[in-house]
Amino acid sequence: RTLDYEFSYPSEVTITPRRFPLSFRHTGSMNEHYAIIGMAYVANGYPLYYDAINEKGLGMAGLNFVGNAAYAAPCEGKENIAQFEFIPWILAHCADLREARAALTGTPFSETLPPASLHWLIADASGAIVVESTADGLHIYDDPVGVLTNNPPFPQQMAILNRYRGLSPRQPQNTFAPGVELPCYSRGMGAKGLPGDLSSDSRFVRVAFTRMNSVSGEDETESVSQFFHILGSVEQVRGCCEVAPGQYEITIYTSCCNATRGIYYYTIYGNPQITAVDMHRTDLQGSTLTHYPLLPLEIKQQN
Repeated sequence: RTLDYEFSYPSEVTITPRRFPLSFRHTGSMNEHYAIIGMAYVANGYPLYYDAINEKGLGMAGLNFVGNAAYAAPCEGKENIAQFEFIPWILAHCADLREARAALTGTPFSETLPPASLHWLIADASGAIVVESTADGLHIYDDPVGVLTNNPPFPQQMAILNRYRGLSPRQPQNTFAPGVELPCYSRGMGAKGLPGDLSSDSRFVRVAFTRMNSVSGEDETESVSQFFHILGSVEQVRGCCEVAPGQYEITIYTSCCNATRGIYYYTIYGNPQITAVDMHRTDLQGSTLTHYPLLPLEIKQQN
């Protein structure tokens, strides 16, 4: 995922071990659960995850969904999960997508951290789903392209792909009109017509096309490198997306995971070097969080 915003809370790669007590506002505490690794803002000792995976290989990310997200009030007789708890609640006790269909409420974490307007991408080795809580209820969608951006709602994002069904990574054929010779004037004309603006619907099309057509190598290093190239297609560069006078949205960080091995990879805006954190190098049987601060850029001189 990429986290794109004009500011950020202090975030760290955070490992929640199996015996860290996870307290939920409406459902009590969970004192034993699956271990989790991901990017989080730790507030009052509680990991508020932006994205994470668990030790079973299930991953989850929350993306902005402003204007569409609507959360239900707690309902008696149901398991009520607040928005800020949704990622740790799913990953703490769900091993795969089959187990990951759940509900949530709009309870705030605190007065200074109101509920974020989010929808979620949840994935494992078998595929991906999108979870959206809107005014007409909770919706769960199969995600055949395995990507998600912010707005609009996911069914509209998929409908927009129909406009680009003629895209191809190959050189375009001349179908303009019989008898009109139009030779290719350049190499690299594949994906002619792919949208290049910074709107979330255009970025959805762009990253879906890039992901579905990219060709990765066989080993871990090549695969991880290829992943960051894929998300580089939707990177936000400071100065190109102004959200308020003098305030610019940037890609604060980009991350991916080897869900099988429990390795979290990331880059930050100020440091394109890929950094890895392996959850299995910590005590997963413990009861305290492990934090890894995000590393700044260190330019290496090659002699």
